[in-house]
Amino acid sequence: MNDAAAAEGDLIARKEGSAGIIRLNRPKAINAVTLEMFHDIDKALDAYEAHPDVAVIVLEGAGERGLCAGGDIRALWESSKVKGDLGKILWRDEYILNARIKKFPKPYVAFMDGIVMGGGVGLSAHSRHRVVTERTKLAMPEVGLGFFPDVGGTYLLSRSPGEIGTYFGLTGTTMNGPDAIYAKFADAVVPSAKLPALREALTKVAPGTSSAEIDRLIGGFATSETAGPVAAMQAKIDGWFAHGRMEDVVAALTADGSDLAQATLKTLGEKSPRGMVVTLKLLRLARATATLEECLKREYRAALEVFASDDFREGVRAAVIDKDRNPTWMPAGIEQVTPEMLAPYFAEIGTDELKFPDSK
Repeated sequence: MNDAAAAEGDLIARKEGSAGIIRLNRPKAINAVTLEMFHDIDKALDAYEAHPDVAVIVLEGAGERGLCAGGDIRALWESSKVKGDLGKILWRDEYILNARIKKFPKPYVAFMDGIVMGGGVGLSAHSRHRVVTERTKLAMPEVGLGFFPDVGGTYLLSRSPGEIGTYFGLTGTTMNGPDAIYAKFADAVVPSAKLPALREALTKVAPGTSSAEIDRLIGGFATSETAGPVAAMQAKIDGWFAHGRMEDVVAALTADGSDLAQATLKTLGEKSPRGMVVTLKLLRLARATATLEECLKREYRAALEVFASDDFREGVRAAVIDKDRNPTWMPAGIEQVTPEMLAPYFAEIGTDELKFPDSK
């Protein structure tokens, strides 16, 4: 990236041909998104929606490492430590933006190349045209931070085939590009070497071009891959994760005894017990929920509770601040997570807490 690009700030929004480009521009932080960047994306979408010559939106990340490694976790951690309100403000504005992206009236194409995690999933996986590559590493690892897959992650994961979404949500396992398509987080694999040509083609589409035509355009650059390595494990995964209680998931894995089951158990053993129990309940509720907005409202209530919790601060400390990878979770085991502990995560929130555009 040249100095001129760096001087343009953390978000670059500009029209190139008939495409409205949105480039996350914090390559040293793998384009982790800040509150200001969410606001700038929203302003860019306002401009592109109103501009008659903008036919398509293209979301991309600066640098070689990925689209986006997630939200600004360090800033959230610092605010949580002093009982600040960044969580309340950032997640409110982020979730409203996630819902807007899903309903955006013009074709919205996300280049999910390299690392795509957390908040990056919220900006890309709700879009109409989701392009992954052979370099894609997509994950929702929030349970390892004492959190849960948010930004509409519960909506997306609950709509993956069988229990694939439950597996990805609880273990935080990374998806490759074909995995992401199978899990319904993406639509097409395009080799990374072909992204520049696809991008160039998108800048030349005529205003009014339909989503079906954009799909055909992307298809001309895409491979035919639709299922990665995790798809081959679905029968096993469905058996292990088809439960409503974490204790039953652990029991199923323990009873299996295979190397894969034991490796999965080890992975779960590193996660926040409270985070896993909250995540499983959110996923089961999301499965019976019709809209993304309803899931986001439920996630927002739970996120505010997480923000005030020691588990979140401890998870971020161990993973991001001290990097010792040795969190001390409270409580230490899933069997110690009581209904009383869970209740605040699922309490009703006031109607003014999270207002989506349709409800203004």
